[in-house]
Amino acid sequence: MENRKNLCAMIPEALYEKVGKEKGRLEMTLNQYVEMVLKEHFEGGKIMANGTRTLAFQVSEELFMRIKEHLKKTGLSQKDFVIGLIENALQEAEKEKP
Repeated sequence: MENRKNLCAMIPEALYEKVGKEKGRLEMTLNQYVEMVLKEHFEGGKIMANGTRTLAFQVSEELFMRIKEHLKKTGLSQKDFVIGLIENALQEAEKEKP
């Protein structure tokens, strides 16, 4: 088993209450919850109960506004737009493989 270290931090009461509700909803101890949050932060990609993962990234304000304008024109959700781009790029890349 991996060696363990204690982590203690003062946080705002409102955040503490959110943590308590979320860890309760997930039926986790505080230790398990904090470890999960830290792993998500440092390792990325949260695995959800339905087998999906979170993919997050930052873009410039200019690009963000261009995307939002495009979404208004097309009626697409941000999620559908980004997933469509990724799927199209992967299909093209897979066609090019020998």
